[in-house]
Amino acid sequence: MAETKIKPVDKMSFEEALAELEGIVRQLETGDVELEKSIEIYERGAALKAHCEARLKSAELKVEQIVQGTNGPTTEPAAFD
Repeated sequence: MAETKIKPVDKMSFEEALAELEGIVRQLETGDVELEKSIEIYERGAALKAHCEARLKSAELKVEQIVQGTNGPTTEPAAFD
């Protein structure tokens, strides 16, 4: 069987990483994965989670930079809560 190529996490878009992370969560929740494979995909999931968090933080910073105030552009924190 030919092994599928795994895209490096740092080359993934936010959407790609999130979709793969969701798939990993589903796999781990079923409990049908062997221990060694579970550890392997858990580690990838942790990397995907960190990547998604970094991409979100970057987007948040960009939004903060373009917030318009009454006195022109400001760098007020964006309200995502």
